[in-house]
Amino acid sequence: MTEKVYDVVIVGGGNAALCAALSAREQGASVLVLERAPEQERGGNSAYTGGTMRFVYDSPEEIYKLVPDLTPDEIANTDFGTYPEDRFFDDFYRVTQYRTNPDLCETLIKGSNPALHWMRKHGVRFVPRYGAQAPKINGKFKFSSGSTLGAAGAGLGLVEMLYTAVARAGVEVRYQALVRKLLHDDSGVHGVEARIDGKTTQVRGKSVVLACGGFQANAEWRTRYLGFGWDLAKVRGTRYNTGDGIRMALEIGAQPYGNWSSAHAVGWDLNAPPYGDPKVGDGFGKHSYLYAIMVNGDGKRFLDEGADFRNFTYAKYGKVILNQPGQFAWQIFDSKTIPLLRDSYHIKQVTKVKADTLDELADKIEGVNKEQFLKTVAEFNAAVRDDVPFNPSIKDGRATVGLAIPKSNWSQTISDGPFEAYAVTCGITFTFGGLKITTQGEVVDTEERPIPGLFAAGELVGGIFYFNYPGGSGLTNGTVFGRIAGKSAAGFSGHD
Repeated sequence: MTEKVYDVVIVGGGNAALCAALSAREQGASVLVLERAPEQERGGNSAYTGGTMRFVYDSPEEIYKLVPDLTPDEIANTDFGTYPEDRFFDDFYRVTQYRTNPDLCETLIKGSNPALHWMRKHGVRFVPRYGAQAPKINGKFKFSSGSTLGAAGAGLGLVEMLYTAVARAGVEVRYQALVRKLLHDDSGVHGVEARIDGKTTQVRGKSVVLACGGFQANAEWRTRYLGFGWDLAKVRGTRYNTGDGIRMALEIGAQPYGNWSSAHAVGWDLNAPPYGDPKVGDGFGKHSYLYAIMVNGDGKRFLDEGADFRNFTYAKYGKVILNQPGQFAWQIFDSKTIPLLRDSYHIKQVTKVKADTLDELADKIEGVNKEQFLKTVAEFNAAVRDDVPFNPSIKDGRATVGLAIPKSNWSQTISDGPFEAYAVTCGITFTFGGLKITTQGEVVDTEERPIPGLFAAGELVGGIFYFNYPGGSGLTNGTVFGRIAGKSAAGFSGHD
């Protein structure tokens, strides 16, 4: 491989990397994708997601264009609503506490709608995310939080459709290709050094796009940057995202940027494996806590389960669970809310107990102080405002009154058996710290100058997400900036 010089070498094999590959090929560039994983584990974190993509749309007609095979019944029985640009901006700034880089945020949001149409042109099929994102109210599904569509077949489906597209476009892909360092001199980046088929070799490229994920699968880096206890978190996705792309870039003077002490982390089944299982995908996630109370080992509530819609809290609550005694919690539901549970609660691999009475349930939720648990439930039940109607399609204001830790919406007494409880721990999805890029996907050095020939997209870009994350915007981020980085890399290589 040493004799050939590619126009664009892409490090990584998930959504961002493959979008970069397609974009570069559209410009006429020769492209090589180097995927660290074997072929059967390809796709990076993208393969483990639910496939949801947040994007701007001003009318249901936009949905109909992206999902032209919707049936008349589906259209009649669904309120797709709208998700205008200003609302996406409001949500993004609110959940990141106004820390997000405004230029990168604007690029992501304004590019979100064109990105989905571009993906569809390349053969990615979208479907409404009915069960996950739209409760059924009076016989009609209602979408209200911006994450309306996802890839058919979830993350694995997205990955397969993108690999089909890059193969059709003539992109070369090499698996089990561990990239160790960038080939770099005073004039810029000229390729990579990689171990391919067990042999170290130099791969020459006129430009390089780094799109190989954050450092969430690196326990040492998690502890170094995120802090005490993060080595104990389960990894939701691939075991191959260990921060190599970030490290390689920093070694040649790239600027570290963003929220290095935070990450996307969710409530994840307590007994899930240490890394993601592609057959289960996002199924270990337990995100119906809005309709529950969560208690720790002391038998106490520790967060506001109804602070906001799931899409705006789930990515930060994993950290809160990690900080509880024993790094676990139980989600408690009664018969009134059990019908609202997401599909992920019904998988075979679930840590669950059932009971007809609260006293019996208290004996079954392992590791929890029984006396305090029963006291917590009694105090919670007494505090629920039963004069406000329960409505899962809006922030209904059905709150608790007088509790030290309130529940702001969707409060229901835990009083009507049978009861169900689900044990969760922290599952880390991706890290927020990474490399600084321009809006054209160029990696910049510590003096704010673009490093010639080096581009980046996806999880290893810093400055976009801080503290939290609007659900569904990770894949959108990878698509928008992957598309930009691929085009920019091709342009740098002489293919405008």
